[in-house]
Amino acid sequence: MQEEVDFILEYTEEKMKAAIVHLEKELLHIRAGKASPAMLDGVMVEYYGSLTPLNQVSNVSTPDARTLAVQPWEKGLIPDIEKAILNANLGLNPDNNGEIIRINIPVLTEERRKSLVKQVHQEGENAKISVRSVRKEANEGLKKLQKEGLSEDLEKDGEAEVQKLTDDFGTKIDSLVKAKEKDIMTI
Repeated sequence: MQEEVDFILEYTEEKMKAAIVHLEKELLHIRAGKASPAMLDGVMVEYYGSLTPLNQVSNVSTPDARTLAVQPWEKGLIPDIEKAILNANLGLNPDNNGEIIRINIPVLTEERRKSLVKQVHQEGENAKISVRSVRKEANEGLKKLQKEGLSEDLEKDGEAEVQKLTDDFGTKIDSLVKAKEKDIMTI
């Protein structure tokens, strides 16, 4: 029976780690006023009849803190890349010189910063909900094992371990959210 408890705990930890990884990805997409190639991660470009991620048809770099540079591998893709960036509704205006596309990242207004902080907190809350859902699933699994003959002490120890994981991951989520909030509010 101890093996089943260990399995539930390992599975729980993996699922909670996945929630953290997802939160980190979501926070990357929320811009903090500084240029980051990750801002264009969701942009898909029409390339030989299929939608292809921008970073697979070009090199995306940040020459300075307020500029993104997109260097397509084929010059003929420049209009398609510009169109894809505009269609992605990121609030960015690409500017091309025939060889490279430059995107100036506008300075965030105070109102926009507060709106982004709300979005960050919402993503953090979504991650916490996910972690709590995993905790509930694990506790249900432990209760089921108890009905199948697991001792009450082992079940209570398992629940305590699950709660400890939940608390640890909740703290990680809070620190990620706080760091991103600080990043956004720093001018």
